[in-house]
Amino acid sequence: MNLILLLKEDFIAGHDRVRLSGRRHKHIRDILKSSVGDELCVGVEGSRIGRGRVLAIDNKTIEMNVTLEKNPPLPLPLTLILALPRPLVLRRVLIHSTVLGVKKIILLHTKRVQKSYWQSPALTEEKIREQFILGLEQAKDTVMPEIQFRKRFKPFVEDELPGMIKGIQAFVAHSEGDAAHPVKGARPVILVIGPEGGFIPYEIEKLKESGCRVVNFGERIMNLETAVVACISRLM
Repeated sequence: MNLILLLKEDFIAGHDRVRLSGRRHKHIRDILKSSVGDELCVGVEGSRIGRGRVLAIDNKTIEMNVTLEKNPPLPLPLTLILALPRPLVLRRVLIHSTVLGVKKIILLHTKRVQKSYWQSPALTEEKIREQFILGLEQAKDTVMPEIQFRKRFKPFVEDELPGMIKGIQAFVAHSEGDAAHPVKGARPVILVIGPEGGFIPYEIEKLKESGCRVVNFGERIMNLETAVVACISRLM
């Protein structure tokens, strides 16, 4: 935890004093082994980053005085469209994407996505938020990503995706595409990554028709969480 993410409900006295309990308290006390007078990196969700000076700490709570000094890091100008993976993989992908600065993620149904995945508790707002928070804490960021669900492939690709792509570059990661090259400048990008096993030919054709360029990121076959990090890093 490189940053203690503060929520609005943590503030107990104006804009400069907070009281924390639970996971964050335990981490500060038992992992960081902080004591009164120590300063920690803190940030307010959706707002600025600064320092928190420990005023009091006991077995249940910690109180800090907060000074906010700078803005969070700039977001990555990339929208990630991802075929919904297995729940355990999804948790890791959400963390990795958040660490990299992705602020918009669309989870998409495809032929090789099991329908049961959509019923997983990992897709609840609470569970998704937990993974986003872990990513923000790691990256010293405060801006929560946005996530959307698209359970029907064809309507999304035919009716919605062409409008999203208009005026920007969109890439589909696929082993049979052209070699991928970094995008010059800070231009917005859409990156589409398929399920384990890849997109079926019909899906690739529909993505091409929508305006996506099919590219490959090397000869090695990567698992999904590796592919997300590798593809984003290569493009951006």
